[in-house]
Amino acid sequence: MSFQERAQQHISQLDKELSKYPALQNFEQQSSVPKVYVVLGLGALYFFLIFFNIAGEFLVNFAGFIIPGYYSLEALFTQNKADDTHWLTYWVTYAFLTVLESAVNAVYWFPFYYTFKFILVLWMSLPQTGGAKIVFNSLLHPLFGRFFQTGPAGVRADTTKTQ
Repeated sequence: MSFQERAQQHISQLDKELSKYPALQNFEQQSSVPKVYVVLGLGALYFFLIFFNIAGEFLVNFAGFIIPGYYSLEALFTQNKADDTHWLTYWVTYAFLTVLESAVNAVYWFPFYYTFKFILVLWMSLPQTGGAKIVFNSLLHPLFGRFFQTGPAGVRADTTKTQ
C-alpha cells in the first residue's frame, strides 16, 4: 500500500469519526469544505502556533487543562474507577511538571520547549498511551512514594505501585 493510499485511508477514517458531531456536519454542508480538512487545518495551525511560540504557553495550557478537565469531570460522573485513577494520575504528574517548569525557568533553557511540552501533555493525557502512569511510576513514585503510607499501618507506598 502506497503512502498516498494509507493517507487517504486515515483521512476517510477520520472523516467517519468526525461525522458523529452534528456541528461539523452542519459546517460542512453550509461551507462546502470537507470537515476533515477543517479539523486537520486547525490542528496544523494549532501546532504551528505552538512550534513558533505564538501564544505557545496559552495553547499548551489549554490542551493541558481544558481538555483533560472535561474528561476528568466526565470520569467523576461514571461508576468506572479506572478512568478516575487515570485522570488523578494525570493531574498529579501535570502539577509536578508545571511546578518543575516554573522552578527551572524551562522556557529560557530549552529551545522549542512548548512544542515538547505539548507533545508530552498529549502523550500523558491520552488513555491509550498510558503516559501519565509511566511518568508517575518512573519519576514521582520513586521520589515521593516513601513519604506516603497505604494499606495497614507500617506498609509503605514504595512496596506497591499503581497498576
